[in-house]
Formats: sequence, structure tokens, C-alpha cells
Amino acid sequence: MQPTATVLVYSDDSNTREQVRLATGRRPAADVPQVEFIECATPAAVIKELDRGGIDVCVLDGEAVPAGGMGICRQIKDEIFNCPPVLLLIGRPQDAWLATWSRADAAVTLPVEPVEFASALAGLLRSRRALSA
Repeated sequence: MQPTATVLVYSDDSNTREQVRLATGRRPAADVPQVEFIECATPAAVIKELDRGGIDVCVLDGEAVPAGGMGICRQIKDEIFNCPPVLLLIGRPQDAWLATWSRADAAVTLPVEPVEFASALAGLLRSRRALSA
């Protein structure tokens, strides 16, 4: 197992990015690596970091402004070769169909509920590890 996993967190709201960090802790589950965060507040920064490579999972805020995480998710799934799995933060449970449209691999509602979020993130890290093995 790799010593750390890199998680990109996109939100224009620093409080949302903090919720993600606090919900994850050092690692979201005992059987996945410790997490290192790369925080992005703009869509351009997300694309730049993904082009650089080394991202294991993306956490995108569907409520971000000016570009929501759903649109960015759909874009990166089309444009980034071997796009990492995406965990989408949605405003309400009824928006789950939009997460499916955006091709997100998982979705959780805002505000971040730590147990639900950590479980979803750990699942994506496990699937990413299984694909790279």
C-alpha cells in the first residue's frame, strides 16, 4: 500500500474544504493510506492539478461558484485520461440524479456528515487501489 493518498478538494468555500479535511482526519478508514490534501478554489486550479497528475480521488463541491462541481466532474471525466474517482458534494439528496449525470463515482450531501463522508471516500480509495494493482 502506498504511504499516502492524494485527495483534491475543490470548493470556493473555505468552510466546505475544512469540513472535508475534518471529516477525513488522517485517514478515512484503517485499510486505506493516510491522506494528503490539495485544495483548489477555482476550476482552473482543478484542471492544472489533474494535468500535473498524482491525484487519487477528487472531492468536488456541487454548490461551488462560478463553476459547480457537477459540471467540472463531467468535464474532467471527458478530458482527463485515467480520471481519478470523483466524490461529489451535493446540496440535497434529490440532486443524486445530477451526480449520476455528471458521472460522479459517489455523492454525499452537504453539510458534510463525517461518518458518511469518510465511508464514501474510503470506498473510492479502495477502488482506486484495486484498479492500479
